[in-house]
Parts: sequence; C-alpha cells; structure tokens
Amino acid sequence: MKKKIIIGLGIFSLVFVLVGIYTIVVIEHATTELDKLIQLHQVEILREHLLIEVKRTQSDLYLKNTRHARSIDTIVSHVRTMGEVVNTCFDCHHNETVMKRLHGLKGQIEDYKSALSRVFTIRANVRRLQAEEDSAYKKGTELISELDTIITMTNKKLGEKTDAAFAKITHTKMILYILLATVPLAAIGLSAFFLRGLTRPVTELLAATRRLKGGDLGYRIEGLSDEFGEVAASFNEMAGSLRDQCQKMQWAEQLVVLGELAGGLAHEIKNPLAGIKASMEVLSDDPSLSGENKDVFLKVLDQIKRIEALLKTLLNFARPPKPHFMLTGVNSVLDASIDLALRHPLFSARDSKPIGVKKDYDARLPETMADPLQLQQVFMNLLLNAADAMPDGGMITVQTAHEASVQSLRITITDSGKGIEETVIDRIFQPFFTTKTKGTGLGLSITKRLIEQHGGSIRVQNSPDRGASFTIMLPVRLHAEEHDA
Repeated sequence: MKKKIIIGLGIFSLVFVLVGIYTIVVIEHATTELDKLIQLHQVEILREHLLIEVKRTQSDLYLKNTRHARSIDTIVSHVRTMGEVVNTCFDCHHNETVMKRLHGLKGQIEDYKSALSRVFTIRANVRRLQAEEDSAYKKGTELISELDTIITMTNKKLGEKTDAAFAKITHTKMILYILLATVPLAAIGLSAFFLRGLTRPVTELLAATRRLKGGDLGYRIEGLSDEFGEVAASFNEMAGSLRDQCQKMQWAEQLVVLGELAGGLAHEIKNPLAGIKASMEVLSDDPSLSGENKDVFLKVLDQIKRIEALLKTLLNFARPPKPHFMLTGVNSVLDASIDLALRHPLFSARDSKPIGVKKDYDARLPETMADPLQLQQVFMNLLLNAADAMPDGGMITVQTAHEASVQSLRITITDSGKGIEETVIDRIFQPFFTTKTKGTGLGLSITKRLIEQHGGSIRVQNSPDRGASFTIMLPVRLHAEEHDA
C-alpha cells in the first residue's frame, strides 16, 4: 500500500506539473502572438503615418503658387518628418523581402524629396520649373499609390493573422477550460480510487475482527495484498493459533472431567470387583464342582481380569504416573520396544502374512532427559496399532532424526496399511474414540498425554503412498531440573 500511495502522489504531482507547464507555455505563446500582432499594427500605423506625411507634402505641392501656399519652413518640416517616418520603419522589419521593398520605398522618397527640393529652389527658368513640378507631382502620386498598395496588402495579411491569432487564443481558452474542468474530476477520481484501496482492506480487517470476536475462529481473510496482505496473513495465523489454543483448552477441560469421572468410577468398581473375583476363585477351587461349572467360573474370572485391565487403563488415563527422567537414548528404547513387539501375537501369529520392521535411525541422535519406560509404552502402543492396521502383512518403518534448528528429536512410525479415514483422523487422540470392535479408545489418548508430559507433541497423517504415519517431537534436554513442574 505504501508503494501505491507513493505512485498516487507521483501521479498527482506529475499531472499538476504537466498542467502547470502547459498553462505557462500556452500563456507564453499567446502573449508572444499578441506581441507580434501589436508590433504589426504599430508597423501598419507607421505606414499609414508615412502615407499621411506623403499626402501632406503632396498637398504642399498642390498649394504652391496659390494664396493658400505654405511657408518654405513648413514644407521643409513636412519633408523632414516624412524622411524620419520612413527611417523608423527600418527599426521594426527584419525580413529580407520587406527590407528590400523598404529600401526601394526609401529611394522613391529620396527622389521625391530631391524633386521637391528642385521645385522650391528653381526661380528663373519657368519652363524647367513647370517640368520639375510635373515630375515631383508624378513622383508623389506614384509614391502615394505604392504606399496604398503596400497598406492594402499588409492590412489584408494583418487581418488574416489577427483572425488566426484570435482563433488560436479561443482554442487555447477552450483547452484551458476543459483542463480546469477535468483535472479536479480526475483528482477526485484518483482520490476515490486510492481511498477505496485503503478503506476496503481496513473494512475487511474490521469485519474479520468482529467475526473473530463473535466466536467464528474458522474465518479467514482472503484477497488482500501488500502490507494489508501481511496483516491479513498475521490475522489468519492468529485466528488459527487461537482456535488451536481453544481446542487445547477444551481438550484439557475434557481430560479433567474424564479423569475425575474415570478415577471415581474405577475406585467405585474396583472394591466390589475384588470381592467378586475372590469369591469366584474360591468357588472355582471347590472339588465338588463339575468340569462344566468349573469352566464357567474360569470364564467369569477371565472377564473379571479384563475388567481389571480396563480399570487400570482408566486409572492410568485419570492419573498418569509422573515420569522419572533420566538421560535416555531414544534409539536404544526403540530397539527394545521393537524386540518386545516382535514377540507379540500380532507379529508372531502372521507366519503366512509377515510384518517387517525397517529401522532408519539417525546415528548422531543426541540423548535427552526422558522416562524410558513411558517412552517404551508409547512406542509399543504405536507399533501394535501399526501391526493391527495391516491384517494382510506389510512393513513398519521406524525413523529418527535430530532437528537441530529447533533442538528436537523426531521419531516417525509409518505403516503400509490402508491409512486412516480423513473424516476421523482429527479425532483419534480423543478419549474413548476407537474404530476397533474391542478397543477402549484410551490407548492413543494415554500416548498423547505421556508425550506431552515430556514436553513433546504427536501428530498423525496419512502417507502419500499408503498407510498412516505418526510423528513424535521430543525436546532435547540434558538436565533433570528443566522437567520439574
């Protein structure tokens, strides 16, 4: 979002700079055009002034020898003014063609001035005087005609230039008006775009926070990017962590309730059951019993022993024994557990459909503080469950590794059975949940509690190829005092 804000500010600045530059250039260009027009009009005024001066000088010639004739000083002043005006024209024109024409015009005026000078200085020769007057009159008429032609042509061109300049100014004004109308609208549009880009993620985060507050811990924010995407990812991670913590708290509450229930129930059943068992043993030893009745008593005793085993499991679940930590080699405990498991009927009774065990140990696996008997109980439970999941035989892979980055030991036990149904895989560690017809549903629950007492964790997932994989993570600890709690 920071990048978008910087880009937006850059676009705003660029637009305003470009509009400002364009406005300055347009005003500068219009001012230059108007300056040229003013200069051209000034030139035109000078030409008309020159024409007036020539006509006034020509009228002086007309009035000669009449009672309205002007004095010689006035005539000289008019001729001098005419010369000064034509010289002024050279200050404004720089075009080569115009300069050439001005030089010709100046030559005509000089000839005209010379003719006038001769007219007003000759006195004795009357015939020559008349000829000079005719010549001066003719030159003046030609000069006036030339100036009329020049003024007419330049007036036409000047009018065209003036019209073109005003049309261009009108066009420029329209563009400026359009810019004045569109730039604010564009600014509002860009502002709305960036504000929407800023407020929409904030609204999403606010709505997600409200849903989380309302108890919807499964809600996740999708579709946000940039910094808001990072915030959304942190929010989703927080929601997931919060849900996990709530599940753990619910799990802990369930364990407490189930533990109290199981402990109380086991004590209530244990004493009467002990009396029943003693009575059954006494009655089964009666020599007067027939063989059939004795078999019945023995079956009753077997069922009582099953109930005792179940009560013992309940008590272990309700009050698991406190671990006795000592420096333990996990690989050695696994070897002992595997040797013991291979003698179990689930392994030994499958001669036609054997179950193999493949060991993949980390030779550099460090020792850690743990209770070897409880770890053996955990490993035995997982190995027997793996064997039970492979009625047609298969392979169990036991792997260990040292996760040095997190200072943990990883123990993985994988079978090649059918795996666990995805619908129940999240429930297998819950107390009394089982998919077996004869199971109690407490084996994996006790396993999880024993691992957690060691400060570790256990998780399960189906293998990509086949079977289920249980992964245990145990912290590497070298001092017993770290486990006192």
